[in-house]
Amino acid sequence: MRLVSGRSGRAVRPGRSAGRARLAIASSRGRAGGQSLVEFALVLTPLFFVLLGIIQFGFIFNSYVTMTNAAREGARSGTVYLYNRALSKDQNDLARNEAIRAAVTNSMNLLGKTTPHFATTTSWSKSGLVFTDGDLLVTYVVPAGITDTDTRRGETITVRATYHMDLIVPIVSGFLPADAGGRLRLIGEVTMVVN
Repeated sequence: MRLVSGRSGRAVRPGRSAGRARLAIASSRGRAGGQSLVEFALVLTPLFFVLLGIIQFGFIFNSYVTMTNAAREGARSGTVYLYNRALSKDQNDLARNEAIRAAVTNSMNLLGKTTPHFATTTSWSKSGLVFTDGDLLVTYVVPAGITDTDTRRGETITVRATYHMDLIVPIVSGFLPADAGGRLRLIGEVTMVVN
């Protein structure tokens, strides 16, 4: 068997140094692969939370737009309400408010229409020209130059609908204001003139 002189000047077999070299290369590849895996995990974690935040804000924006559209439909329904002369002003206001409530809830699409997300009852409380029913608020305003009539023609009507949205990403919910139930309050408010 022929011996080859190595770097140290010692005689070594030719196959042995090649095997060690291959082992050293494989070992360095293994270390590089482990390092890549650790780096990937370190980058993936914050990236995952950013992705969850984007998804949560997408849900929030969708709910906000839906509530604004629902309030718009409610206000439109209140402005085109046909005054019934056989009823009193208070009865017409109640009928108009019920039409507003129906339009709002019908326009909420897939959002929760019951407690704790959106609470309404069958009774309205009145304070001056402000009517309240849970998360739904209807306000009539008599502009200057317009007299308050039974038909409310020329007055402005403001519909304000409040939706209490569950937050599914705990980290995002820590940065946003929450109500007593831990939900985010989204408000849709629209003002129109009664025809």
